[in-house]
Amino acid sequence: MRHGGQILVDALKANGVERVFSVPGESFLAALDGLLDSGIQNVVCRQEGGAAMMAEAAGKLTGRPGICLVTRGPGATNASAGVHVARQDSTPMILFVGQIARGDRDRGAFQEVDYRQMFGGLAKWAAEIDDTARIPEYVSRAFHLAMSGRPGPVVLALPEDMLSETCDVPDLPPPAPRIRGVAPAAVEAVTEAIASAQRPLIVPGGSLWAQEDGEALRRFAEGWELPVTAPFRRQSHMDNESPSYAGDLGVGMSPKLGEALRAADLVVSLGSRLGDTLTHGYTLIDPAKPRPRIVHVHPDPDELGHVWVPQPGIVADPRDMVAALAEAPPPATRPWAAQTRALRADYEAWRMPTETPGMVKLERAVCWLRDHLAPDAIITNGAGNFAAFVHRYHSFRRCGTQLAPTSGSMGYGLPAAVSAKIARPSQTVVCFAGDGDLQMTLNELSTAQQYGVAVIVIVANNGRYGTIRMHQEKHYPGRVSGTDLANPDFAALARAYGGFGAVVENGDDFPEAFRQAEAAGTLAIIELKLDPEALTTNLTLTETRAAGLKASASP
Repeated sequence: MRHGGQILVDALKANGVERVFSVPGESFLAALDGLLDSGIQNVVCRQEGGAAMMAEAAGKLTGRPGICLVTRGPGATNASAGVHVARQDSTPMILFVGQIARGDRDRGAFQEVDYRQMFGGLAKWAAEIDDTARIPEYVSRAFHLAMSGRPGPVVLALPEDMLSETCDVPDLPPPAPRIRGVAPAAVEAVTEAIASAQRPLIVPGGSLWAQEDGEALRRFAEGWELPVTAPFRRQSHMDNESPSYAGDLGVGMSPKLGEALRAADLVVSLGSRLGDTLTHGYTLIDPAKPRPRIVHVHPDPDELGHVWVPQPGIVADPRDMVAALAEAPPPATRPWAAQTRALRADYEAWRMPTETPGMVKLERAVCWLRDHLAPDAIITNGAGNFAAFVHRYHSFRRCGTQLAPTSGSMGYGLPAAVSAKIARPSQTVVCFAGDGDLQMTLNELSTAQQYGVAVIVIVANNGRYGTIRMHQEKHYPGRVSGTDLANPDFAALARAYGGFGAVVENGDDFPEAFRQAEAAGTLAIIELKLDPEALTTNLTLTETRAAGLKASASP
């Protein structure tokens, strides 16, 4: 006989779970008891949003569902931010939520929420376990669904009295390893489409790529002399130093690469949903128009034809397709080869720094790190204009070294960095954050301190919500409202947590500050004091305002 909390933890162990992220609550005390002697590490976080983002990052890193446990009501609503990231980013994740006792339902009990309704449109599946004996069944289904088709989050609610009850129930085995492979006819359809094209683009997507998948993509692309363009924040899917890599399609993309997408006669999507960020709001290619031809490979059959008319649509894991394409002999004539070389040259020119105002230049800091970090260093970030500098100037060399939210969630970078450093302690983990972005989850510095996590946080401090200010100046130039920030002394805050802190007011001091942060072996914050004029990678605040004024004056 085991109580429900023990049955739950044993089910997690059966599925290979080594670590969970949680904020404790009285609604799942039995699960906390089950974790005590389980061998599963319980990383206790400071806020449920941070815990859920850590679990989501773990899903990206491992390819297995990241696990998060939170309490009912406010705990679940806080955690929903991480569930949204997992849904948008196609990341396997399971959120367990403590729930009120079954006998108190529908009375407006303390912290009562209907989680099926709350998460119904956000998770792949949201359910509540009413019977202790069915815990293994529900957990097994959760793991299957989180990994199947398009991966994503699953939410299971756990009534506290259900967890504390005892019963005798067998454990269930974990899901069997999937059978790898793709139909020869599907591979032939892709190769024939490429062979008949003049201006093809290859777009690899999805969340679960391993290094072997990136290497296969590189062999295929270089063997066929094809240009590869990464979707928004999927840049580590392929070595950025490959002669076939042409840059990323997304926020802050190279204008020339955007024009190449507009002019393409074939787009081969290998797992990407080809969303609005990739297509600049569907203006570079339009779902309502017949061109370009789109060959769409996606593991979820419901995604095919959802937005784009695929010609053809192929239900397959993009990693399996890439492995098969890497073995396909290239055609004798490759009319697109010259375009590939031109796009690569454009990319090389695009990542040459455009100088921004001020004594500290974010582009120089990113370029220095690009030249000095090991290829397996992991870069994380949340959302803000600062991230465009990372997208444009950093070079990702290995799969899984970019942890960033395609959902555009602020506050993601620090929790993701903590999760990554716990999982990969021997690798350097650098979090890029804006001053507003970091303060969304700043309290997770305490989690880093508790677990001895030596993440290095680089704060781009310009005293404002820069992205919103940029849009403000474009649409309401000169009318500043709600975008200025008062900030703490970030370096002093790091020292208060027992870590290393440095303030960089002259860019020449950044390399030494970074070396000291590495040598400290603790959590570290390097605060970059940026000139308020430095708004984007290529426009100052004054230039952005002038463009807005000009646009508003036009008839």
